[in-house]
Amino acid sequence: MIRLFAALAAACAFGAPSAAETPITIIHAGTLIAAPGDGSPRTNTSIIVEDGRIAAVEDGFVTREGADIIDLSDRWVLPGFIDSHVHITSQQGPDRRLATFTDSSADRALQGAQYAQRSLMAGFTTLQDVGADMEAVRALQRAINQGAVPGPRLRIAGGAVTPTGGHGDINGWSVEVLRTQGSPYACNGADDCARAVRQLVQEGSDMLKITATGGVLSSTGAGVELQFFEAELAAIVEAATMMGRRVTAHAHGVTGINAFLRAGGHSIEHGTFLDAESIRLFRRNNAVLVPTVMAGEWVTLQADSGWMTPFQRAKALEVGPRMLDMLRQAHRGGVTIAFGTDSGVSAHGDNAREFELYVEAGLTPMEALRTATITAARHLGLEEETGRIAPGLAADIIALDADPLADISAVWQVGFVMARGEVHKAP
Repeated sequence: MIRLFAALAAACAFGAPSAAETPITIIHAGTLIAAPGDGSPRTNTSIIVEDGRIAAVEDGFVTREGADIIDLSDRWVLPGFIDSHVHITSQQGPDRRLATFTDSSADRALQGAQYAQRSLMAGFTTLQDVGADMEAVRALQRAINQGAVPGPRLRIAGGAVTPTGGHGDINGWSVEVLRTQGSPYACNGADDCARAVRQLVQEGSDMLKITATGGVLSSTGAGVELQFFEAELAAIVEAATMMGRRVTAHAHGVTGINAFLRAGGHSIEHGTFLDAESIRLFRRNNAVLVPTVMAGEWVTLQADSGWMTPFQRAKALEVGPRMLDMLRQAHRGGVTIAFGTDSGVSAHGDNAREFELYVEAGLTPMEALRTATITAARHLGLEEETGRIAPGLAADIIALDADPLADISAVWQVGFVMARGEVHKAP
């Protein structure tokens, strides 16, 4: 028996790699923008990656015995991008409304896997999904975490808390359909809205999204202003805080933006009709704006394509053209901006267009890059995990073929992607 235990111990020791045997990858970065907006870019730098994390960042092109060397000496190397607002299990188009009934949760999860891979190949190593079929998006999140499918790190909200009949509930169908297909997170009154929050947390939400105002793509003529009572907003924020979750609000109209910020909400998605009071509330509360300007551009371009309902078309033409100027106003006012595209409205994988619109609105290229790295990581509560290239953080690293500080359109030229230490796109 003693000999048997000794043999088993020897076999276990032989089979378990020591720390010295852990594979090492060294990236030789020609130009390193390790923390956009903090300090100047570095040249000729080595990033040492072990066990999925950044072990060190050293000057010069160093080597280690047995290390795998990735030569990015002619590239611009940055932290992987973060998109704070996507809908990963769907994509808008002429058949989107019908797909609500023809697609199952399994269909949506498989579609989400395809869209997640597209986003990853575009350089986005972290996504926050703020509105999806909970069963589908949870399955996708688990599959990515387990390495079963390639994809960005994924945070999920599940469904949106919405007033009955609001943006986020079902609209524009027969009464029979409305009565059977309504959202389980639709609520009326403060107590019922707290129930919806708790239900989402129970089901797996990492954070909460509410639809504080009407929205463009819901087929209803209810407008884009405030659709919750103030007591309902307060109950939602309080219930979420008690359950350890942050709350963001889809909000176009200024009445919804300001009411949600006064209720203590943490961030606003879209923010189309914000005003000077909104900017004051953002700054007072340290709240974050996620602008999704490319969604405004997309719905404007699609308004006359023939597939929108009359209600959708009218709101698209009201909201879409205003979003670029909204971002310009918010930036001038000193509002904290986190990158978000609303991809799933526009096509997944085209997320980089948002950077170009930010620069058009007055951000410098470095400021635009910061919105999708340091600021977005802080907004998602991931600042100790990603958003920078620094020792101890996850090895979420991308490389561009051209200088984004000279021309922001370089963000389309992603030639290398590493997510959590695994290479998904090689140079």
